[in-house]
Amino acid sequence: MRGHQLIDLEILEVHYFPIPENREDIPGRRVLKNIPEAFLIFAMPAAGENRLLPQYCAKIQRCCLASNQRFRTMLTRLVICLFLVAFPFISQSQNKAETIKITLAAGEKVWAGIINDGHLMPFAGDYSMDLYGNNKSNQLQPLILTSKGQFAWSEQPFKFEITGSEIIITDPYNAVVTGKPGNTLAEAQKYIRQHYFPASGMLPDTLLFARPQYNTWIELTYNQNQADVLKYARGIVDNGFPPGVIMIDDTWQEDYGLWQFHPGRFPNPKEMVDKLHQMGFKVMLWVCPFVSADQAMIYNKLSGEKAFLLERKSETDTWESQSKPLMVEWWNGQSAVLDFSNPAAVDWFNRQLSRLVNDYGIDGFKFDAGDMYFYPANGISQGNVTPNEQCGLFAQFGLNYPLNEYRACWKMGGQPLAQRLQDKAHSWGDLQKLIPNMILEGLCGYPFSCPDMIGGGEWTSFLDPSTLDQDLVVRSAQCHALMPMMQFSVAPWRILDNAHLDAVKKAVALRGKFTPLIMQLAREAAAIGEPIMKSMEYEFPGQGFENNKDQFMLGHNILVAPMLVKGKPSRSVALPSGKWKTPEGKILKGGKTYELPVALDQLLYFEKASDESRRVADVYQISWY
Repeated sequence: MRGHQLIDLEILEVHYFPIPENREDIPGRRVLKNIPEAFLIFAMPAAGENRLLPQYCAKIQRCCLASNQRFRTMLTRLVICLFLVAFPFISQSQNKAETIKITLAAGEKVWAGIINDGHLMPFAGDYSMDLYGNNKSNQLQPLILTSKGQFAWSEQPFKFEITGSEIIITDPYNAVVTGKPGNTLAEAQKYIRQHYFPASGMLPDTLLFARPQYNTWIELTYNQNQADVLKYARGIVDNGFPPGVIMIDDTWQEDYGLWQFHPGRFPNPKEMVDKLHQMGFKVMLWVCPFVSADQAMIYNKLSGEKAFLLERKSETDTWESQSKPLMVEWWNGQSAVLDFSNPAAVDWFNRQLSRLVNDYGIDGFKFDAGDMYFYPANGISQGNVTPNEQCGLFAQFGLNYPLNEYRACWKMGGQPLAQRLQDKAHSWGDLQKLIPNMILEGLCGYPFSCPDMIGGGEWTSFLDPSTLDQDLVVRSAQCHALMPMMQFSVAPWRILDNAHLDAVKKAVALRGKFTPLIMQLAREAAAIGEPIMKSMEYEFPGQGFENNKDQFMLGHNILVAPMLVKGKPSRSVALPSGKWKTPEGKILKGGKTYELPVALDQLLYFEKASDESRRVADVYQISWY
């Protein structure tokens, strides 16, 4: 995984486990393939992140052999005892047709791994969802968590519904594991991330966190061109914004599948990329898994290799018997879609990406589409995989590029992928979705997340200048400022007056102040999977924060309370027990709710007073390669 940052774990914990003959069953099996049957010493993170057995240790970085029989016997007894104590609360349904019921206690709240519905969580009423083939235009995890420490997980999709007093899971495509490893949301999430989507030890490119990101979509939409890309980049620098990652969006290419810069709009793309690099930017390009049938040579070649999803005309059709690509409807028309269960499709797409890196110096890619509903029931794949698995296969490409971005994803928790929220409208209602949806990203194992674009990412929202709300752009920038990532697209210097532009710049400067903390939390997330931003309930269980959706915690010590309502001169802030310090140094007593004034250029945040704070453990070392 070229260029990712690898966390060097300092603490060694020793666990005995005889290596089975079938090493394919062991996570991290590439490390173990040449090791004889013996017992291993694993490098593990600090902070009590025990996993007890190697099958719970996906972060193996170093291993060595030991041969002392007495030591081996002692460890065997220790692990058996720990296993019996630690895992009595886990149950597993092996019957796919079985209905599974989870009883909810009075007041027990529920979250599920449907990112685009995060603002509905915890669920206030009845809710139902079929996870098969429907990611709702965003990331999806086969996961349920509750505020009282319960969870459900499966490796495949299932249906579920929530009623007043229970969760009912039906039609699972694989075994469903349920359990209660603790009594809080945080305890359930910690258990589930350790066992089912453990942290990889790697980060996406740190520039995604350290500086604002810039996407050309809103300014250029379907007219991406060299002159205006450079003009946008110069506007960033000339208006006092720091250079960072710049993403050149859809229509830089000649066509879908013809991944070459359009010669009319980009007369010298290598020169453009070189200039952007000289200005301090890294450059990403938009790509998708579609190929236009208009590109006859590419389409016919890939069709001959059966690299596309094929059309099913009857129930008896098989991949071997069919050869016609299925034409899939998507937001830019109809195209064939690559079948990434076919190695021919994977090889072809990899070669397109590598050529762009080698020929033009491209630094990474925005991987768009890949949604499950682009792999419908009348499609046939070589690997006979589900739509969910196709979505996950598309996400594998990002692991080769530390600069990556995804909007649609399946079961890639713990991996060094930058995950973006679904496009948000230029509206106060969508602004209010950012905090709960971003919190859910972290719960699902996607801590490296981006809250879409500042001011909104739906380009149609910006067609009528009279509908632009300058206050909304400012409050959106403030909301982004202390989240894991912040991304601009609409040029604030073009649409804002001086007062509003200065307020946005102040939010960017505030992020600069907190960048060291954000980077430290990102490293912790890479090492142990701890979310970067958390709900109040996650960090302060049992204090009545279950339904709080307009505040969040950055790490353990910083409480952030953005203004999310139009036209209000103040907002209420609920402080947990303890003492809290304002940026001006004033100490506020916790366990109370305060009504506080909020100026246009002000983002309310509070630091847990020093005698109450928990320092982020500085036990991780970064190895750059």
